[in-house]
Amino acid sequence: MKEVRFNAPKPSFYDEYLSNFSRSDLVYEGVSYPTVEHAYQAQKTLSQIERIRIAGLETPGKAKKAGRDVDLREDWEDVKFQVMVDLLRLKFRIPLYREALMSTEDSEIIEDASGWNDTVWGVGRAGSGQNLLGKALMKIREEIREGEE
Repeated sequence: MKEVRFNAPKPSFYDEYLSNFSRSDLVYEGVSYPTVEHAYQAQKTLSQIERIRIAGLETPGKAKKAGRDVDLREDWEDVKFQVMVDLLRLKFRIPLYREALMSTEDSEIIEDASGWNDTVWGVGRAGSGQNLLGKALMKIREEIREGEE
């Protein structure tokens, strides 16, 4: 199976379109966010004040950092994958992003997270990981395909 990697040390076309750090204005549960990363980090808490604060941060990196310091909701481990899928559904309604995702065809999508060694959402330095972000992207791609049939 062919694969598409993004966020790898060697830049690729897909970095800009598949990354949660890419600008993709969306509204989730009544709050506007500039990126999926902002929205995802904000969902770690049930505090609306914290969510709005994270939404207003200047960069996705700052949002990611802020997500480490929120009052973590008790069900986070149970809901985090579904939250990501919900947010990606919103992002890939944007035609440019949808087109880039669909151009991956049947390739396995892998977030190369070796730079920060994330073995949950990507594939880390040892070349292994759950690649949950890649799996979520492939799920969205399949949903779009089914909707177009």
